[in-house]
Amino acid sequence: MHTRTDPRILVALGLLGLAGGTSAAPFQLNYLGQNIVPTGTQFQGTTVGGLSGIDFDAANNRFFAIADDRSALNPARFYTLSLDLSQFNRNVTPGNAGVTFTAFTPILRPDGSTFPTNTVDPESLRLRNGQLFWANEGQRSAAGFQNPTVREMNADGSFVRDFDVPAHYNPVGTVGALNPADAGIRNNLAFESLTFGNDGEILYTATENSLAQDDPLPATVLNGSENRVLAFDAGNGTVLAEYVYLTDPVADMPIPVTNFATNGLVELLNVPGLTDTFLAVERSFSTGIPGTGNDIWLYLTSTAGATDVQAFTDLDNAGAYTRMSKELLLDLSDLRNIDNTPVALDNIEGITWGPTLSNGQASLILVSDNNFSGTQFTQFLAFSVTPVPVPAALPLLASALGLAGIFGRRVRQD
Repeated sequence: MHTRTDPRILVALGLLGLAGGTSAAPFQLNYLGQNIVPTGTQFQGTTVGGLSGIDFDAANNRFFAIADDRSALNPARFYTLSLDLSQFNRNVTPGNAGVTFTAFTPILRPDGSTFPTNTVDPESLRLRNGQLFWANEGQRSAAGFQNPTVREMNADGSFVRDFDVPAHYNPVGTVGALNPADAGIRNNLAFESLTFGNDGEILYTATENSLAQDDPLPATVLNGSENRVLAFDAGNGTVLAEYVYLTDPVADMPIPVTNFATNGLVELLNVPGLTDTFLAVERSFSTGIPGTGNDIWLYLTSTAGATDVQAFTDLDNAGAYTRMSKELLLDLSDLRNIDNTPVALDNIEGITWGPTLSNGQASLILVSDNNFSGTQFTQFLAFSVTPVPVPAALPLLASALGLAGIFGRRVRQD
């Protein structure tokens, strides 16, 4: 388990131990509360759930959330919704009065049809200049192999274009992805993340765990996983760079030890004003342990100083390389209800900057993918973002992360 931090959850982000001293990030997070939408909720003939990606449309004060329904319950789709953060609270049973779904839109194939069952796995989406960009995880299972994709669509769900995902992401070999000759994505551990850089010119996605050729195993309680973060030219859809992000090991041993357990990078979000810097969401889940089985962490991570590995289809051949730096910002296990009991965490997979609050502060919103399971719930978590003055003599956090990149330097060892 991770060491718990201050239960008051006024968390100074990015307290980085550097050779020249400690540099604090220019904002703090303060937990405001949550709303919970029960599993099975219906909206306009669809089952609400599987919300694995969310983004805020500031111009229209609304949110978009993508459902990872593989067209099994209803056609693959995204929702439009509003959040009244004044209705969010820290009660054990917070209700869902602050969440209003206003529309749903099917995601369409290039020919204009909806996706047939088990032919797509939507996981993340972002809004840019009125257009929506989304990541499809792909598949590596006995039911078939499907390549992961990143696409642009219009607001009505119609297809615009594909981005050029390199061939080494395509699943090849056996279903288990554990044989030496296997390559490509692991099943249900592929494209979960999507974010634009601050200038809007670069679109990033990332695998939830390593490609089969890059690591002998996915994340376990003994090891993390080397994920690839893929940077596209947002204009022409071509690859600009690839970086390596190392996840933590799985937080808890499952019960019994042979049960399912995982940890992965499930979302990235750009940090305004900080170049090449992102919030990363890692979600660990272990079957059989008390509570929901989830451990969720927010990290500050940067590509500054990281090695571009796009020339290497197998990291075994990359020699020495520098991973993306990462620093723990918030362990969500520290969140507390009004009665000081721990907040029960569902499968958090989406994150976005939200609206400006009545006190002038910005907000940060997280959402969970309930897997359409009766034992889970769709959870929205809200935080206020408080600016923290940074002394003029201190370097910008982006520069600090560049220096901190020495902590991410590794030589590949198997």
